[in-house]
Amino acid sequence: MTRSSFAWTASALIALAGCGGEPPPPSLETPDFSAVSRVDSGTAVSVMLSAYSTTLLADGMDHAPLRIAVTDSLGREIRSADHTIRIYVDGDGTITTPEGDPVPTVTDTAGVPYAPAPLVDGVAHLAFRAGTRPDRVDVSARSEGLFAGGHQIHTIPADVELRTPTTSQLAKTNRPVERMIGADISWLPQIESGDGLWADFPGFAKDGEPVDAIQLLRDHGFNTIRLRIFVEPANPEGYSPGVGFCGLDPTLEMARRVEEAGMDLLLDFHYSDYWADPQQQNKPLAWAELDYAALQDSMRAYTSSVLRALDAQGTLPEMVQIGNEVNHGLLWPDGHIGDLDGLAGLLRAGVEGVRAVDPDLPVMMHIALGGQNDEARFWLDNMIARGVEFDVLGLSFYSRWHGTLEDLHRNVHDLAARYRKPINVVEYGGYAREIADIVFSLPDGLGKGTAIWEPLGFRSGLFDRQGNVTDRIQVYDSLNAEYLRGPS
Repeated sequence: MTRSSFAWTASALIALAGCGGEPPPPSLETPDFSAVSRVDSGTAVSVMLSAYSTTLLADGMDHAPLRIAVTDSLGREIRSADHTIRIYVDGDGTITTPEGDPVPTVTDTAGVPYAPAPLVDGVAHLAFRAGTRPDRVDVSARSEGLFAGGHQIHTIPADVELRTPTTSQLAKTNRPVERMIGADISWLPQIESGDGLWADFPGFAKDGEPVDAIQLLRDHGFNTIRLRIFVEPANPEGYSPGVGFCGLDPTLEMARRVEEAGMDLLLDFHYSDYWADPQQQNKPLAWAELDYAALQDSMRAYTSSVLRALDAQGTLPEMVQIGNEVNHGLLWPDGHIGDLDGLAGLLRAGVEGVRAVDPDLPVMMHIALGGQNDEARFWLDNMIARGVEFDVLGLSFYSRWHGTLEDLHRNVHDLAARYRKPINVVEYGGYAREIADIVFSLPDGLGKGTAIWEPLGFRSGLFDRQGNVTDRIQVYDSLNAEYLRGPS
């Protein structure tokens, strides 16, 4: 059996029982979200590629199922789509059928080989098989005239030590974790400054009157603001050269505004000068030459110093993320997923930095695996078994990369049953109602909420290009009434 098998086997069940977890009942009913996520026909805009694991063993056998579809401008799959889809692989690995048979390649006009992916009822199912050399493999799905879909798959040494948590390591979270309807609005200071894309933006309005964006979100049901923070974004190759947006000082100012609005704060440490996500987790410039022990010390000290600065002004967050979308690790190469011990040691250092300031502050681990159950289990098993302690599991869910709403539903129910941790979909871009319903439906109150990523731009549909709030924001009024003010 490869690690990326989806089927329950006797050995898997025995191993799970040995670590104190229980799989969800085989009869768990998954809702059908076709009415909102699929259409019979429409104008094609993008190719959607979901890889159901993006971390594989470089053993020549481990594999990840692939699901390919064509979507419209709202991200809905088009059942009647009959586009020619080409799957390209840049790195050590191959495309196979779901059964593992090789797919013959074709050469395009530039002489580059690709695997054809014919659509049946608008969907194609294939698989990616890892090679024998640890690598970062780019897999893309393309069709003429459409935005391409893609993943970076990290294949790691085949002899890596895989561990399983003990019963004691799967203890339930005992720190109180409140429900949230949240929004990441880290771009707000840039928007208000007229920086870059917002040079001509007139500001936010409701009924024709100027409004403060944070208070507007609060008035429409949001109770939590999520902010990202970079170590030194003003560096020449940082997120905000020469200015420093999303650095410590702007974060302190935003935290004061969040507090004044009577909202909670979720702080998202990127531990980089630039974006940190599954494709890039680069060290900040100041830490670039540090050895591993010094890197741990810096991560611990930096985390504490930021939190102490926030505490000094009375705006300590209600929750902290140790890293952003860290399923491929952080602070590469020391904390890459290919070095599970190295990654776990850095995550533990970050948690220690939080505990040194406030032992009761809930800590979140955030992985970008909303619909990728197998990879989420791999990551959680190996980090928990290596002593990484946390209170809340955060997931990203963008249907463009992370599967279907049905996949999300199956995944969060399984993870809640296995790990008994509160769960948050802490990044998403669409399907606000459906994602909230999925999360808050988790048993034992383990569904703690959601946070939409950067809703203040017009692409979210909550605002138009002139900054006027639209009727679509009213979904958050109803979610607040149902899940925050209603019965829990």
